[in-house]
Amino acid sequence: MYTQQIEKTDDASTMIYNRIALFRADRGLSRRDLADAVGVNPQTIGYLERGDYSPSLELAMKIAAHFGVAIEVLFSFDPFESVAAALSRQGDQR
Repeated sequence: MYTQQIEKTDDASTMIYNRIALFRADRGLSRRDLADAVGVNPQTIGYLERGDYSPSLELAMKIAAHFGVAIEVLFSFDPFESVAAALSRQGDQR
């Protein structure tokens, strides 16, 4: 049986930011739903969403494929702009 090793990210330079919770909420998926779809434990999804762990490349690709987006849309080394800031910026452009 294949088990995935997840490494704790204590070093800020290796922090991987993600939008998993945002995409999950947008699609109406629970952590369990997403976990079942990508073959991990629901706790793993929670750890990823909170930034407690960084995903393996394989898991990051599975999650991105599940949502039908490029991996860069979900994961980044730089913090993502908040949804509120993005909406505010869009409102300013009108």
